[in-house]
Amino acid sequence: MGAAGGGVGGKLRRIGVAERRARLALRQRLAVAARAARPEEVADSLVALHGTDPATVYLAVGARLADAGKTVAEVDRALYEVRTLVRMHGMRHTVFVFPTELAAVVHASTGLAIAAKARAGLIKDMATGSDGRLTEEWLAQVEASALAALARRGQATVNELTRDEPRLKEQFTYGAGKSYESPQTVSSRLMRVLGVEGRVVRGRPMGSWTSSQFRWAVAPPHPELPAAEAQSEMLRRWLAACGPATEADLKWWTGWKVTEVRRALASVGAVAVSLDDGVTGYVTDGDLEPVAGPSSPWAALLPGLDPTAMGWQERDWYLTPSLRPVLFDGSGNVGPTVWWDGRVVGGWAQRGDGEVVWRLLDPEGLGRDARDAISEEAARLQAWLGTTRVTPRFRTPLERELSSG
Repeated sequence: MGAAGGGVGGKLRRIGVAERRARLALRQRLAVAARAARPEEVADSLVALHGTDPATVYLAVGARLADAGKTVAEVDRALYEVRTLVRMHGMRHTVFVFPTELAAVVHASTGLAIAAKARAGLIKDMATGSDGRLTEEWLAQVEASALAALARRGQATVNELTRDEPRLKEQFTYGAGKSYESPQTVSSRLMRVLGVEGRVVRGRPMGSWTSSQFRWAVAPPHPELPAAEAQSEMLRRWLAACGPATEADLKWWTGWKVTEVRRALASVGAVAVSLDDGVTGYVTDGDLEPVAGPSSPWAALLPGLDPTAMGWQERDWYLTPSLRPVLFDGSGNVGPTVWWDGRVVGGWAQRGDGEVVWRLLDPEGLGRDARDAISEEAARLQAWLGTTRVTPRFRTPLERELSSG
């Protein structure tokens, strides 16, 4: 596929589990010495923060800030005041928080194809479900009016927009005659399509930082990039943060076709390396030098959908397969995890009174130092959460059990 091989005499440089965990500790800002001063540094290091569950953004940042007590204020500042971070659709039709400077890259590399399908689907469903009453031309008029109203307001809820543009309240039947037949409102589908198209973004939540109900805002302008160029830049940044990674990892994380992954790997001059069991991985050009781990072991309590826990499709090097049934839900969403020195060793949750509780799932080999460090991290998390109660959007077996105890 055109990527170079790294090594001497044609033999690929080997990057084993220990070095992969060292890279993870430093580049994912999980080791104490690698913690960041601001949320922007965290987002830049991770490329993207999962935003499907709004609380994940704050919890993922808080786990990586030197001063976790500033988490909520600093993330709010970055998202809603200076707008150095933006919440938008990205890979795999999923909502993420990105550095604002990456908006054009994300949109062109992953959003355009998804957006075209989403709009075509809306037009088809709308026309079919209204017996032809709601047409593509009608939709164009309504969305132009809605976007103008949103620009005037700055930020608005869907209900506020429907007062400015009542046609947004029009309904059509989705899946007529099917078991899943249901009424849908133009407003809900249209705002999702505009979001995927990069024309609107989610603004401030309607409640606290844990709320999943957001206002909408017109997306800040950004240049239109060629898709191949944007894919190369996205892959380069992700490999710098998460390499080495396999083709399967890259295809899963980006949601691209394998041909697009291979083209981008060749474009950035990615270098092939050998992982465990003879699997081939890739790093960016110039990233072959050995990476030593942090000076001391580290502990972390990461939230459900954390970008590190969800960063790779092939996870055996940091997650024992036997732990998956209790740490993941049935759709493959990871719950809250406890980490020790580069691997998942347990899970955590909050009880009804807000107390942070945790459990080790493979205590063999974990000594007093590990338990003390994990306990300190739990206390650090408890301190900045205060009385806030966070329930993950995707519940997992261990999280349910711990939270009800």
